[in-house]
Amino acid sequence: MYNKLLILLIFLTSFSVTLAQQKPNIILILVDDMGFSDIGCYGGEIQTPNVDQLAKEGLRYKQFYNGARCCPTRASLMTGLYPHQAGMGWMAAADLKTTPAYQGNLNNECVTIAEVLRPAGYNTYMSGKWHLTNERKIDGYIIDNWPIQRGFERYFGIVPGGANYYTPVIYSNNTRYNAPDNFYLTDAISDTSVKYIKEHFAAQPDKPFFMYVAYTAPHWPLHAPASIIEKYKNIYMKGWDVIRKERFARQKQMGLFDANAKLSPRDERIPAWNTLSEEEKKEMSMRMAIYAAQVDIMDQGVGRIVKTLKEYNQLDNTLILFLSDNGACAEYISSGKSKAVDGTAETFESYRINWANVSSTPYKEYKHFTHEGGIATPLIVHWPKGIKAELKNSYVKEYGHITDIMATCIDVAKATYPTTYKGNRIVPLQGKSLVPHFSGSSNHRGRIYWEHEANIAVRDGKWKLVAKTEEGNTFNETALQLYDMERDPIEMNDLSSRYPDRVKEMYTDWRRWAESIGAFPLDTREYNVRMRAYRRFINGNFDDNLGGWTVRVANEAKATINIDESGKISGKSALINVDKPGPRPAAIMLAWPFPVKKGERFTIKFKTVAEKDASFLVRLENVADGRDRIIDAEINTEKKINTHSFKSAAADKEGNYRLAFYFGNTQSGSKIWIDDIELIPITK
Repeated sequence: MYNKLLILLIFLTSFSVTLAQQKPNIILILVDDMGFSDIGCYGGEIQTPNVDQLAKEGLRYKQFYNGARCCPTRASLMTGLYPHQAGMGWMAAADLKTTPAYQGNLNNECVTIAEVLRPAGYNTYMSGKWHLTNERKIDGYIIDNWPIQRGFERYFGIVPGGANYYTPVIYSNNTRYNAPDNFYLTDAISDTSVKYIKEHFAAQPDKPFFMYVAYTAPHWPLHAPASIIEKYKNIYMKGWDVIRKERFARQKQMGLFDANAKLSPRDERIPAWNTLSEEEKKEMSMRMAIYAAQVDIMDQGVGRIVKTLKEYNQLDNTLILFLSDNGACAEYISSGKSKAVDGTAETFESYRINWANVSSTPYKEYKHFTHEGGIATPLIVHWPKGIKAELKNSYVKEYGHITDIMATCIDVAKATYPTTYKGNRIVPLQGKSLVPHFSGSSNHRGRIYWEHEANIAVRDGKWKLVAKTEEGNTFNETALQLYDMERDPIEMNDLSSRYPDRVKEMYTDWRRWAESIGAFPLDTREYNVRMRAYRRFINGNFDDNLGGWTVRVANEAKATINIDESGKISGKSALINVDKPGPRPAAIMLAWPFPVKKGERFTIKFKTVAEKDASFLVRLENVADGRDRIIDAEINTEKKINTHSFKSAAADKEGNYRLAFYFGNTQSGSKIWIDDIELIPITK
């Protein structure tokens, strides 16, 4: 009797939820670094039954585009703007200081989907990877641009871009902590998503919700439980040449590509599989097996989310969008305590260009680049109440762009995109709703554009203009290629020489767009060059708290180094409170590391004030050899503000240096404030 009553209660609760709530729930699922062909419904051999079922019951896009890289895509996805318009023209790793388009931090001239949907009556939840806040700000615990501050009511995940799957630093709303034992990030993202759904319907069954599920899988490092890896351990001994051909055959069989389509050649940097030794084959097949396990575990999580929606009778009334943030990742990553390729926490490996070429099947290129292999993503749309029944399990042949997701969410939620928000003028929405596709109509997409690391593209109807720029090389208009994407979706036949006028017109239009959003002139510097330049922009006013600074208090010393906002010098200052000095100056340290070239010289300036007379050391020194000091001075502080200035000697060699303040010999009970620190290269 009790069981019958319980079943009746669940049924009545589900029924009441359905009656009360008319607007659809929206679940946006983004996976990380997954290639076009990895999941089963796009040709892959990896077991993804849950995602495949969504495709079978919904729509699949043949040509849908992301932003070629994690941060730019996430900025466009969340805001409906081109990444540069949202401040994320490059990466959250740095503020390039060129234009606001490359500040590496989501700006205030955009709004997120969550910020738009909340006023329309939606509860907003997020689990997973944010990666839209400058990493120096994250380090300094500046929370004004974290998910909770950008429209989400509940958040769980990682705010930076990547992490160990077993031992990440986790963020819950605005609190961060170390992951507990027996933790696996993909499962935690899935399980939190399920928890949010259940608690939503328990507390507010009459309200729709928007939930952003941003998996880190299958982004490196290669981490997965042995039991799941075991499922794939022998599959990839066939090698990348065979797997790639098998994927393409399935893609043609399922209608993603025409029967006469040609597979792009194996990347010339990759050896033929049969030239590898047996040991090399075992190691490389294991890399792909772990990657496959990561995708598999993600799919299982999607299954749990769908099952929960069914339990509440909400699957039909939920719009689910599934896509990837960029193409397959060819980056060479190898670090960690262990070099064994076994998926454990001690390793930190990638699956390399060899398998990325497979994930990109049938396309050329990878993440970073704007050829199809870098920007083409699966897009699966599942919404039984909103998609015309006869279109179920069919393909959308029109192309779409990542900015269209925001427009679609606004459309189905009957929300309003604002012209101003919190006193800031908002850039007009760039995307177009995909809803017309749900009934078989056109949304007349029009031109879409890309720029990432001087890799450019523009799509206009069947035409695509694209150019690749290798890191560190200058962009050259002679690299422009033109493709007919209806006849040649794999970009095998460059038509630029046949249609020079079209190339010129499309490039002129791309240039106009790039200039209008602050993407021109193009920045062609290598990643490490950009990062080295950013380290020269010292956080000397502590606007980002202690973000970017290295703080050390050795066990034998007792001291605190914190941010003081009382305006003792100007605004925020670093406050060094010495309770007990150490046996050596370096026992208490505040340091800023940065790269230096041989022969370089610097001027350093800073201000100090102290509660009572005190002294400490300032050094500009080589990190590897602390005796290589190009500035070495003792600073005497007092109750009034003093300005200090020093010119360095020339660096004897290239390397990592640091501007270091040492307080290990400072008197007990000292309180010292430091502020307005400047690091100025001497150019003459």
